Amino acid sequence: MYSIPRDRDQVEIERDQMESKSKVLVVGGTGYLGMRLVKASLGQGHETYVLYRPEIGVDIDKVQMLLSFKEQGARLVQGSFNDQRSLVDAVKLVDVVICAVSGVHIRSHQILLQLKLVDAIKEAGNVKRFLPSEFGTDPAKMENAMEPGRVTFDDKMVVRKAIEDAGIPFTYVSANCFAGYFLGGLCQPGHIIPSREQVSILGNGEEKAIYVDEDDIATYTIKTVDDPRTLNKTLYIRPPKNILSQREVVQIWEKLIGKELRKSTISSEEFLAAMREQDYAEQVGLTHYYHVCYEGCLTNFEIGGEGEEASELYPEVKYTTVEQYMKRYL
Repeated sequence: MYSIPRDRDQVEIERDQMESKSKVLVVGGTGYLGMRLVKASLGQGHETYVLYRPEIGVDIDKVQMLLSFKEQGARLVQGSFNDQRSLVDAVKLVDVVICAVSGVHIRSHQILLQLKLVDAIKEAGNVKRFLPSEFGTDPAKMENAMEPGRVTFDDKMVVRKAIEDAGIPFTYVSANCFAGYFLGGLCQPGHIIPSREQVSILGNGEEKAIYVDEDDIATYTIKTVDDPRTLNKTLYIRPPKNILSQREVVQIWEKLIGKELRKSTISSEEFLAAMREQDYAEQVGLTHYYHVCYEGCLTNFEIGGEGEEASELYPEVKYTTVEQYMKRYL
């Protein structure tokens, strides 16, 4: 009996999969995480659009990045948060919108920008999934966060309410600690390169946190966009091997460099006293460090029915372990 060769079957399957993949718009595509989301979307075969904002001005680095996206197959679409019609027109081109407006906006305009984007998605009426700019601690678990850091979580909850009130399908991504910010500094605020001499341990250094390679965050995020299992849920990125305490992170680094670091400790009282001497923006960030490193806010709850865990949903993703990540600093 004649049968179609297997390789032809596979080609047809792959073609069907490509045709069924959602079109993705990344807002904030030139940012720290945004550029990785663009790369992951293209890499996973999505027709990918990147919002190009006229406000970029003469930032040549961002312009060159946008051009490199275009060379890789992305489509640049002009839109401005000062021109709602342009946002609506951009949104109408796609099925999925991912907002990755960079962290620099979180303490000032990010909530307003995202609310404008929510309005545009609502007006367009065609979006099958919206992923707002979260990617850190789940704000729904932080109702008891301290001032002034809780402003970030409160703002994100305002955006969530707007999304849900508008009936927009969503996925929230809780990616926990960006590896570059936490591992590079051995979990010490204000450090991004690991010392070979000394380290300050925050509290007892035993509270567990979760560290995720930024490229892995992007990979997992794009995996969700056509996955019905993540529709109207929170995706928690908790790679099992990366759930570690600060002391365990330091031990990994010591093993890599073959040397034990000098250690001092910073009590919670000392940390908070030093934090209050900083300006407002610094206090916001340091409050987050406090909840992560002194209270273990990332690991002190179980994922319930409102969420899914990324490494369980997508075991095919070979995530970067803490040890693998830290080898880049050798």
